[in-house]
Amino acid sequence: MAPVSVELPADLAAELDPDNVPREAVRLIVLELFREQRFSLGRAAELCSMPLESFMRFAASHGVPPMTYDLEDLAADFRTIDQLGL
Repeated sequence: MAPVSVELPADLAAELDPDNVPREAVRLIVLELFREQRFSLGRAAELCSMPLESFMRFAASHGVPPMTYDLEDLAADFRTIDQLGL
């Protein structure tokens, strides 16, 4: 995958880690795309060059739940349990 260059306004870049603006910018973009469910947890961690557990902590520290489990998931689990006769 070829890298893409992006110009950031100086006042925006000043809000990022001055020692590694590109890495932090990528991580924040990936985090937003993960929040929008455009990337899986594993793919987001990979794009951030982080172990899965580290990305989960990173997401949580920014108020993004690393995993979701809603009523649809629960209903699907109950259907599976019923099908398995458990």
